[in-house]
Amino acid sequence: MITSKQRAFLRGKANDLDAIFQIGKDGINDNMIAQLGDVLEARELIKIKVLETAMLTAREASEAVCAATGAEPVQCIGSKFVIYRPNSEKPVIILPKA
Repeated sequence: MITSKQRAFLRGKANDLDAIFQIGKDGINDNMIAQLGDVLEARELIKIKVLETAMLTAREASEAVCAATGAEPVQCIGSKFVIYRPNSEKPVIILPKA
């Protein structure tokens, strides 16, 4: 569980990120979860866009993705959301102390 101070730090880092995944009409499937897990191991912080054709809202998609990947939700604005999962072996992002 990350604190509000750490969440604010991550939101600042996420401002410059581009959405690297899109959730469309097919929704969230096992293949996407596997790819998200791999990308989270490498980058730790990613932004995802939910298309208008998707049957999910961005908040619903964020909750589903976080539950499936073990990530923490950072931010959800409009059709985009940001999630964070630290790399267990070699962290890329150093969070401020709580």
